[in-house]
This record gives sequence, C-alpha cells and structure tokens, in this order.
Amino acid sequence: MTGSDVTREGPEGERPGRAAAPGMPRGGPGGSDSGGRRKRGRRRGPRGEQLMSPPAEFSSYYGRPVIKAPAWRARDIAGYFFLGGLAGAGSVLAAGAHLTGRTTTATAMKISSLAAVSLSTAALVNDLGRPGRFGNMLRVVKPTSPMSVGSWLLAAYGPAAGAAAASAVTGRLPRAGAAATGAAALLGPAVAAYTAVLAADTAVPAWHGAHRELPYLFAASATAAASGMALVTGPPRETAPARWAAVLAAAADSAAHHAAEERLGMVAETYRTGRAGKLLRTARALTVLGAAGGAVFGGRARPPAVVSGLALLAGSACTRFGVFAAGIASAEDPKYTVVPQRAARMARRTTPTHSAERTQPT
Repeated sequence: MTGSDVTREGPEGERPGRAAAPGMPRGGPGGSDSGGRRKRGRRRGPRGEQLMSPPAEFSSYYGRPVIKAPAWRARDIAGYFFLGGLAGAGSVLAAGAHLTGRTTTATAMKISSLAAVSLSTAALVNDLGRPGRFGNMLRVVKPTSPMSVGSWLLAAYGPAAGAAAASAVTGRLPRAGAAATGAAALLGPAVAAYTAVLAADTAVPAWHGAHRELPYLFAASATAAASGMALVTGPPRETAPARWAAVLAAAADSAAHHAAEERLGMVAETYRTGRAGKLLRTARALTVLGAAGGAVFGGRARPPAVVSGLALLAGSACTRFGVFAAGIASAEDPKYTVVPQRAARMARRTTPTHSAERTQPT
C-alpha cells in the first residue's frame, strides 16, 4: 500500500477517528456520514413502516381539472332548479288553501305553479339545445337515472298543474279540478327536490359530497319560495299557513346548509368563498328577513307582506344559483377532487378494523 503498511491493528497511517465501532452510526459518534452531513431520521408511515421518501404533496397535471365541469348554463339549469322548486312546493300550498277555503290564494298558487313549471321546462329544453331531446328522454323509464325519473315527473306533473289552474280560473269541472289539484300536490314534493338528486348524482365534489343534505336544502328553499309567492299574491287574511311555512323553511334551510358544510369538510370552502359564497350569504339573509317580516307584519297589511314575499323568493333563487356556482367551482379546482379522496384513503388504512383485516392469516 502507498503511504501505509498493514499491521494487526489495521493500516498504518490511517487518520484517527475513521474506524467505526460496533453499533456506532456511520461517521462516528456524532452520527454524521463521510461528507460531514448529519444523518436524517427516516419518516414512518401510518402503520409504522419506514418511508423511503416524504409524502407527496398535492399537485395536478399542469394544474388542469381532474374532472370535467358540467357544461350546464347557470341561467338555464339554476333557473330550472329554482322554478321547479317553486312549482312543486306551490302546488302543496295550493292544495292546502283549496281544502281550507282560501280560494283567492289557492287560485293564485295554482296559476303560479303552472307558470313556474312551464318556464322550468322551457329552461331545460333551452339547455338541451333541441326540444326533441326532451321527448327522447321519455322513450324509456329508467328508475336508476335521476334525469329519466325527473323527465317523467315533469311529464306527469305539468298536465295536472295545468288542469288544476284551468279549473280554478274558469270555474268549470270543479271535481276534476280538485282531483288535479290533489295529483299535483302529491307530485309536488318530488318535483321540488329531485333536482338535488340530479345534481348529487354527478361527480362534482360540492354536490356529490352533500348528497344526503342537498335534497333537504332544496326542499326548504322551495318551501320558502312558495311561501313568498303566497305572500305576494294572496290577501293577508289568507296567508297565515304560508307565513308559518316560511318560518319553518328558514330554520330548515339553515340547518341543512350547516349539515352540508360539516359533511363536505374542505370542499365547503366553495360554499363560503367566491361568487357562491356571496350568493349563499345573501340567500340566508333574505330568507331570514323574509320569514321574520312575514311572521310579524305579513298578516297586518299587504305592502309588508309583499316585501317579505319578494325577499323569500329572492333568497330561494340565490340559494339555487349559489349551490350551482359552488359545484362549478369545485369541479374546476382539482384539489377538491384529489385531496378528499386521499384523506379518505388514508383514513381507511389507519382504521383498526381495516388493519386487523389485513393482518389476519388467510
């Protein structure tokens, strides 16, 4: 060897401190490697295993969305959501007014429900592009498809609402009109809430993640809208049931909204920020003010009743447009798709039941 001779104690001329004692870290007692860098501790995974690299941070392919946002237009589809809810809930209030002898309110609600479902269908057809496409959806009945079920609901509800309104306006065929009023009232709740199922059946995180709460939110919003329409069109002496329904709708709307945000976790940011956040905050404020104004002043004079009713209608519309905007925002940002899925996957890995199943011998 050049510069040293081999002896029993090792090579002569070796610099002191280079030999490693048994159990000593590489580089001597200081725990440094040959380059003078301190050895880094290895990270451990959820089950205690050592990870060769740190957990990957969230990233997306060039920041592009993971899913494709719906091509629906807000004016058509959010308007379709709102008008359908107004029509369905309005038929329920119309039937109640019909049974209790509130004829002026009953007639007004039947007319408004017919107008709302007609405009709702027109908005849907406009978004589809060609009227024939709506007819094509009626060629089959598919119970597992919310769109198919909704199309048949509209096809059955529309004629019932039309017959009820025609009988109320003309005074002819009262028995047939009463039967049509009852049929529209039976189909009304489904018409008011099925659009929530339609939205939640998609892969849009803000809609699908709240699939349990969204129908209740839509039903409460529809009830608020129908109550507002009754306050606007009916005489104050006949609107007591509508005023109480508005109070219950405002409470249910707030509870459903809070429950949806709790379930959504980080995706709930889309309900609080941006255009959706502004619309939903405005919706809650208008709904509460409209319900309170109707309960306190709606039975005394017509002007405050009309103002309260308009606030309830505007609040319901803002709710539908806000939920629509939140869904589009969650689809366009890839983190709302990827991060919750990763968190759910890690939670399944770390649950004791899952770990026990993986360690059981086969």
